[in-house]
Amino acid sequence: MRFALVNPNWEFKGSTYFGCKEPHIPLELLFAYDQIAVAGCEPLLIDAQTDNLTLEETRSRIRTFQPHFLIIPTAPSYLFWRCPPPELRMPMEWIEGLRSKAIAVTIGPHPSATPAATIRKTKCDVALRGEPDQTIPQLALKPWREIEGCCFRTQNGIHISGQLGVTDMKALRPLDFRNYPVEAHHHRHHVFTNDEGIGAELEFARGCPWACTFCNKTLFRNKFRERTVEAVLQEIDALIARGVQYVYFIDEIFGVGKNVRVLLEGVAERPIKIGFQTRIDLWDEETLDLLGRAHCISIECGVESITEQGREELNKNCRMDTARISELLLYARTKIPWVQANLILTDKDDRGEIRAWQEHLRTKGVWVSEPVPMYPFPGSPLYAQTFGGPPDDHAWERAHNFYTTTFADKGYSDIQEATPSSLENLERCAS
Repeated sequence: MRFALVNPNWEFKGSTYFGCKEPHIPLELLFAYDQIAVAGCEPLLIDAQTDNLTLEETRSRIRTFQPHFLIIPTAPSYLFWRCPPPELRMPMEWIEGLRSKAIAVTIGPHPSATPAATIRKTKCDVALRGEPDQTIPQLALKPWREIEGCCFRTQNGIHISGQLGVTDMKALRPLDFRNYPVEAHHHRHHVFTNDEGIGAELEFARGCPWACTFCNKTLFRNKFRERTVEAVLQEIDALIARGVQYVYFIDEIFGVGKNVRVLLEGVAERPIKIGFQTRIDLWDEETLDLLGRAHCISIECGVESITEQGREELNKNCRMDTARISELLLYARTKIPWVQANLILTDKDDRGEIRAWQEHLRTKGVWVSEPVPMYPFPGSPLYAQTFGGPPDDHAWERAHNFYTTTFADKGYSDIQEATPSSLENLERCAS
């Protein structure tokens, strides 16, 4: 059986999407590629965004390969499954343009939260809920009803699996990147200094032990698991051999696991720079010193609120007070060129106090974001709190309308469209 794994050439015009719009290595497709090969099937990986391919150019490659299965993600890279574009415009367009006789399969946050709506909108045949690294090749090997998280069309409607795919991280072999155009990947995620060179993304751990209100990771990448240090260092060595000078770890929360220090000691011995997102309360002066030795040049820290009451409302479970958070952020800046603290809009924080805190840190070199409005992504605790239950087939429309209505006058994130379109209009363009 042949599997075509396609990362679309993403377009975000009119979207509320506030993730990075540059190409990122589609690690979910690379891991699936290896699992497909291990299962004795034949994979093809096409990253239309990195290669800047049109739909027609991609169709030509697909036509030559003649796949039995066509795999399309509904969000760009595992890194942005937690804050995806709410609309399914791109998957709708690319499935329509590429499917031919292949069985069309969607993976990502949309099929994880609303599989029936995803199947209906994209006209795909299968929607895989949860993590798909190991469930994708099972489509050719097992009855679909026996596959975790497999939802699919039947003669009587749509079969919905109540399960979620959960990957055994120890079973993921080190990626060798022989099937990926690493040299074409020039984006260096979350680097804002005049540092140049080839960048890449890697994954050390998946999931997060916390359950912050705003975080959309419950239906995929939820349970915390580490890969082996040896596997990740092998990947780093493979990337270095290809000319990569910077690696960004896409982990939900880098710094949690028991083997992080071992990994960082290994990184310190290699000619590679790193960046990641984390919580500053996972670190102290000693471990921040280690980050400096490991050539860390960028960290993004989720602080969310400058008050203990605000962090408690967001269920941060933070055991530090704001003074200690500030102290560690400032110390981190003495070791790391770019240190960023992220804030979220909460009614527990006074705007004047936020401005004073921002100014205090910015004058000492720590960048503090403007407070970002929260989008109630279907599947997140915030969605359940806002709408009183789990997501249904209209969850994305409901969340999008709530968000755009609530913040039309208050203002969106400064990295979002000033006047985002409605979900219906965005998806109508693709239908």
